[in-house]
Amino acid sequence: MQGRREIPCRDQTALCPLWEGAPDDTLGVADPSTYDLTDARTRLRDDDCQSLLDAGVQVSHVDNRGPAEASPTRSSLLSRRGGAVVCVSVIATPETHYAVLGGDHIAYQVAGSGPIDLVFVPQWFSNVEALWDVASLTRFVERLAGFSRVLLFDKRGTGISDALSRSSGAPFLENFSDDLRAVLDAAGFDRPVIIAGDSAGLMAIVFAASHPQWVSSLVLVNAYANLAGGDAAVVRFHTDFILRLFGRGEGLDELAPTLARDPQAAAGLMRYLRLAASPGAALAARHQLLQVDVRDVLAAVQAPTLVIHRTENAFVPREHGRHLAEAIPNAQLVELPGNDHLMFSGDQAQVLDEIEAFLTGHRPHADIDRVLATLVFNDIASSTERAAALGDREWHLLLDRYRATVREHLHRFGGREINTRGDGFLATFDGPGRAIRCALDITEATAALGLDVRSGLHTGEVELMGDDIGGIAVHIGARICDLARPREVLVSRTVVDLVSGSDIEFADRGEHELKGVSGTWRLFGVQG
Repeated sequence: MQGRREIPCRDQTALCPLWEGAPDDTLGVADPSTYDLTDARTRLRDDDCQSLLDAGVQVSHVDNRGPAEASPTRSSLLSRRGGAVVCVSVIATPETHYAVLGGDHIAYQVAGSGPIDLVFVPQWFSNVEALWDVASLTRFVERLAGFSRVLLFDKRGTGISDALSRSSGAPFLENFSDDLRAVLDAAGFDRPVIIAGDSAGLMAIVFAASHPQWVSSLVLVNAYANLAGGDAAVVRFHTDFILRLFGRGEGLDELAPTLARDPQAAAGLMRYLRLAASPGAALAARHQLLQVDVRDVLAAVQAPTLVIHRTENAFVPREHGRHLAEAIPNAQLVELPGNDHLMFSGDQAQVLDEIEAFLTGHRPHADIDRVLATLVFNDIASSTERAAALGDREWHLLLDRYRATVREHLHRFGGREINTRGDGFLATFDGPGRAIRCALDITEATAALGLDVRSGLHTGEVELMGDDIGGIAVHIGARICDLARPREVLVSRTVVDLVSGSDIEFADRGEHELKGVSGTWRLFGVQG
């Protein structure tokens, strides 16, 4: 969307109208009776934004939060500036309160006013006030607040809560179970749902098993019962990871690959983590968490439990999720595609849909645009070795020429560039024939630069998510590219079938298993 500018609404209460005549440097205010948000009949939500998209209007999502209110509300507002419509999701930043436990202060907030009481602990480290500056995390909480009352809190030693000062000698997890009990009492929550991710799942499991009368349901996302399993290599990796992440700001691409690809989102998340814990505090907590083993506790969990795990999660492999689902009585396992470990990174709508269906008994109606598209993935074979041979300066100059060449061909053949990462491209086409010819020409043009570019193509239904796309077809296309040989265009059977009758010829490359995708897939090399 060239020239798009995202702006918040000045008036938090009622006046965020759609005004065609707004000057470029002002926010237009039309007849307030038309757009008064105190009238529920005119309140605009995400599906209204989608309707504008369907009509060809430029729409983007931004966050806009006003000062705390006694009862935080959520609405979707419309404003217009410079010809671009902006759908603004609004949830007033909740007021921070403190529960007191043994002289220690534990920070908490409550967002939303739905019928379900819900405790949200996405990962061990948190900061309830800095959370609202992370757009992806804010959207996740807003969605939960649409059907529940969400309790957020900072465990002692994290965020804006006190350090753990008591010398009771209580075990590590018991201290934090005490924190949870304290904020539940202070907030007036009765038998809430607990949603926990990563190592916060350890606390949630112990709490649910120890206090079944206080937990109505349990949702574990990318969680585990014992991470290291006595493996010294795993301990070393996770210890080093904490030092890299909190100490040097490195490793986010391993924890949240999707967010890491967006420099602004990555910077915001890193700032949030720094405000959640210092490097020393994070390392001390991770050291203790790596020693925790709750496998023997799982059978004692009585609450209905949903286990969600992403299939390509390398940080905490999906075997951990499968173990939780097998060991917790009557637990339900849902495996979702993707490699993001943090639940709010990547396709969070899939995670939230499963959570809402589990807790409410029905799936939300999602007006998501779906289209059939041919996806083209390409990257440079042996790029690491080539970069080492050339040196940084020459390699980056060559990469610039490579990217310019790819973009020139995408434009010529009507392809749409979705994203780039390193030396890789993802583009979509509305026809497989054009996609194949574009990939072949890219291979030839980049060979003239001395590069061995490989491409993987698949045609399937994709979800349009703003400027990005999602769906299993994306994962299939990426896996096909991984299997392509240098200077090869490798395609799925679907692509071959769709260009039947053309002059394009293929060589059968046999049946293959695609990582994270069920079944076997017959692949074909395009004959140039």
